Amino acid sequence: MQQQFDFSGKVVFIAGGTSGINLGVAHGFAQAGAAVAVMSRSQDKVDAALAALKAHGGEVFGVAADVRDYAGTEAAFKAAQAALGKFDVLISGAAGNFPAPALGMSANAFKSVIDIDLLGTYHVLRAAFPLLKKPGASIVNISAPQAFIPMEFQMHVCAAKAGVDMCTRVAAMEWGAAGVRVNSVTPGPIEGTEGMKRLAPDQATRQLVTDSVPLGHFGTPDDIAQACLWLSSPLARYVTGVVLPVDGGWSLGGVSSSGAGMKQAFASGGKSATAKP
Repeated sequence: MQQQFDFSGKVVFIAGGTSGINLGVAHGFAQAGAAVAVMSRSQDKVDAALAALKAHGGEVFGVAADVRDYAGTEAAFKAAQAALGKFDVLISGAAGNFPAPALGMSANAFKSVIDIDLLGTYHVLRAAFPLLKKPGASIVNISAPQAFIPMEFQMHVCAAKAGVDMCTRVAAMEWGAAGVRVNSVTPGPIEGTEGMKRLAPDQATRQLVTDSVPLGHFGTPDDIAQACLWLSSPLARYVTGVVLPVDGGWSLGGVSSSGAGMKQAFASGGKSATAKP
């Protein structure tokens, strides 16, 4: 990644920051000079992420906690604040997904995605707020096109991410007076992520998705990192309550037109409706 922003002396906390898009965002902030804290459920993933992030030369901190557990999430934030100081930037990215028809998933399967994506986002925002630097802090929630575009086999994610975007808007209104900006980034098809492996598990489905993106290719975690860096920089000082698609134009119509790809994904490997995401 080309360094275009300077976050030297800043502290960034990334919930879900040990894999996929969120780890890419962590690398972006670490390379830009920030002290970076990451959190996820798996201690092994936390350890691996820290080993990779240390290569950028800055301070890093990691903690294992489940965003569904408020007490554990709150304790994780307090531990990171004690180690690195108050947070200039919060990235909330913990998420779960799997393709399943509405009548083919269990109630528990639906609830598991709501608990991780929506309740987990609220827990992260609520636990982090007292530890943010005010004024001046930036929060970025990682959303999804399913927040505003209905997609077959994604009722659970559509419901959860729509809630996440509303949390973004309401928090932007309530916390603006404290000088805290709150925005969402909506990634499109991103290369090398677990989510796309589940939703496009074979080459034929990948091609359907690729063809549905107006720019004609998948994005990378770096594309999302650059958006988060900009939103958290002084260049975006007057931007709050925004849901920003970073998707190659996919949400302009490609998501709906790639319904055949979602059906293929379900037929190929998404039939386990009771599996946890």
